[in-house]
Amino acid sequence: FIVQALRGDDITVYGSGTQTRSFCYVDDLIEGFVRLMQAPAAPQHPVNLGNPGEFTIMELAELVLDYTNSRSRIVHRPLPADDPRQRKPDISCARQHLGWE
Repeated sequence: FIVQALRGDDITVYGSGTQTRSFCYVDDLIEGFVRLMQAPAAPQHPVNLGNPGEFTIMELAELVLDYTNSRSRIVHRPLPADDPRQRKPDISCARQHLGWE
């Protein structure tokens, strides 16, 4: 989105843009990995690391337009069949066992 906005190209949103994504700072994710590797007992199940805060794709596209002061237009393309509707990790296990969020 950012590159498209800076170039003045149309910003491509697949589907309606109501699907959600969550974003996590890389250094926070690495901290979670380190805590998981240093845990005294390895969990017997997967541990989700990430940010449970969600943004819709449209919210993200609009933020990019706003922050870049771009005159790009948002254009919609068909949603791929395998595109997930929601991305929101449940980090309750990481909070409880690693003290991480």
